Amino acid sequence: MTFEQLIPAPARAEGPHSEGFILDSSTALRAGPGTESTERWLRATLGGALGLPLAPGEGAGISLAIDDSLAPEAYRLSATQSGIEIAGGAAPGVFWGAQTLRQLVGPEAFRRAPLRAAGRYAVPGCLVEDSPRFGWRGMMLDVARHFMPKDGVLRYLDLLAAHKLNVFHFHLSDDQGWRVEIKRYPKLTEESSWRPRTKWGHRASELWNDTPHGGFYTQDDIREIVAYAHERHIAVVPEIDIPGHSQAAIHAYPELGNTDVVDTASLGVWDSWGINPNVLAPTENTLRFYEGVFEELLELFPSTFVHVGGDECPKDQWKASPAAQARIKELGVGDEDGLQSWFIRHFDSWLTARGRRLIGWDEILEGGLAEGATVSSWRGYGGGIAAAKAGHDVVMCPEQQVYLDHRQDGGPDEPVPIGFVRTLEDVYRFEPVPPQLTEEEARHVLGTQANVWTEVMEHHARVDYQVFPRLAAFAEVAWSTLPAPAERDFADFERRMTPHYARLDALGVDYRPPGGPLPWQKRPGVLGRPIDGAPPNV
Repeated sequence: MTFEQLIPAPARAEGPHSEGFILDSSTALRAGPGTESTERWLRATLGGALGLPLAPGEGAGISLAIDDSLAPEAYRLSATQSGIEIAGGAAPGVFWGAQTLRQLVGPEAFRRAPLRAAGRYAVPGCLVEDSPRFGWRGMMLDVARHFMPKDGVLRYLDLLAAHKLNVFHFHLSDDQGWRVEIKRYPKLTEESSWRPRTKWGHRASELWNDTPHGGFYTQDDIREIVAYAHERHIAVVPEIDIPGHSQAAIHAYPELGNTDVVDTASLGVWDSWGINPNVLAPTENTLRFYEGVFEELLELFPSTFVHVGGDECPKDQWKASPAAQARIKELGVGDEDGLQSWFIRHFDSWLTARGRRLIGWDEILEGGLAEGATVSSWRGYGGGIAAAKAGHDVVMCPEQQVYLDHRQDGGPDEPVPIGFVRTLEDVYRFEPVPPQLTEEEARHVLGTQANVWTEVMEHHARVDYQVFPRLAAFAEVAWSTLPAPAERDFADFERRMTPHYARLDALGVDYRPPGGPLPWQKRPGVLGRPIDGAPPNV
């Protein structure tokens, strides 16, 4: 493996300037203060894959150190005949340097056990200096539509780390299921964490999967996930969706819904897809309920940001509800958009008072944006541009570019083809900062995120297929400073993907092959929505 085959592409790489270093059973691992988490990871992951002890010692080997002249996530990796030195501006930078070392060793470094005994592994002589373009490099995983068991989540954290992504946006509630234990509201998981059946394909499909589907994470599961992510320098951002996408919660606690216009006691956990009309009632009881939910979440998730959804909230029930209309007058918010803004403003203030920051989908702009809110711009760039111009921070995740549930090819064999065709090259040419922003406004773009909605992803292999290899292209966009989209060297990226596919194979990732889906990856006869010109609204 050579330094020219790295993904994401580093800012600077020189070599080979020597014969490099040989990793073997005598290789020592020395960790300076502040690098202990990377030391543990290298010994367990790289050492475990290669069958090397990587024991502490003073002999030739790998040295880890903090160099405060570097930015916190920046690193410098030097490999010579006498050893390998990895320095980072802080613990995250050291860890990203270790990820680069893993790639330099080769695909065998991505396995869980050695392929051969007493191996010797060559690392090319080189100097790599690197730092990320964005501080927010994320992936959103929806576990509400199709639940991913805890081990699968831990596996995805490893996959994010391998691509130098540092934010895991955890979509934990929706109309189709509630996935996190809230002890003061036990019915959320007792009753709303499963559904009796599931729509098979697009919502217009006539097919159903009649196997009950569900699952949830206990609070100890969440603590484990958060701790595992922390060891990999990944922030876990929880999302509880309000005031729309809430039928599962209303099923468990019918008083949360608009009881004067809907028989909320008859609502089940939704078994289909799309935009659901059943939204939360704008009452003080609803606020207190979700304050209780968020109080428990804040104890579980130390992340600065908490996502409150805020998207796709139909206003029809509020328009028809005398109680909601009275509430609009009482609060003086003008109309139903103002009522949604009231919801978001309340939790913006509530979270700010507890040292956290609210983030929500770009619909939270409607009716006026809460003072401290950050916007996830998903309906194109428009919401992000408006928010940044108004002085608010933004995470760019437009569905037209980085919704990985969208199909990867226009051919007939794509499994349950949804939405826009977005190829590997399309993702590689995505630019998170729109040209409409001034340099000062562009500073509000915290970074970017790829979103993975799982309506048509019934298990982890389907998630793998939709996510990879496109997440590798996205990771390079998020990390590396690239030319303008039209000037990017996709041919070079494809060349570097050849060894990267071998890494994904070693990791057991069921990615989409460049030549198209394998027979078991297809879903013949299951209706998708292959429309290029209109939003998919699955």
